[in-house]
Amino acid sequence: MTRENELLHLIKKGDASCWDELISMYYEDILRYCIYHTSDRETAEDAVQETFLKVIRYFPQYQSRGKFRGFLYKVASNTCTDLWRKRGAVSLTEDMEFQETGYARSEAEVNFQYMVRSLSEELREVVYLKFAQELTLREISMVTQIPMRTVQSRLRRALKIMKKEMEGEV
Repeated sequence: MTRENELLHLIKKGDASCWDELISMYYEDILRYCIYHTSDRETAEDAVQETFLKVIRYFPQYQSRGKFRGFLYKVASNTCTDLWRKRGAVSLTEDMEFQETGYARSEAEVNFQYMVRSLSEELREVVYLKFAQELTLREISMVTQIPMRTVQSRLRRALKIMKKEMEGEV
């Protein structure tokens, strides 16, 4: 049994003290995801807080099938969408500068980010979830609510586009 499963089991039994550890396991990943989907860090932090509040509030209805991480990203995705609608943002990612330490590590990563930004939104989301968030194809399917075969197809198409772009730069 993984630590995540142990914590979920204890929480189901009523041990609310386990929430802190469970949240800390995913906080940075969800924050990075929300930064990508919102216009600024403050909005992203609000989205993260709202995400975890929703997860706690609706946890009694959650059916554990080993997919908590995907469930968490789906809640974060919906929360970012809701905040975006409420605030009337023009664009979530087009003009955003990636200034987080996890994004600005090397020139290769910066080039990768620019290539990803040039993809269509549907392709960009799949690539981001796969490589920046390290979700499985099944988890991506759950978050985006598209069939897994479509996720695979979009990922393949995005990588093909990015490969052509890289070969053109050489």
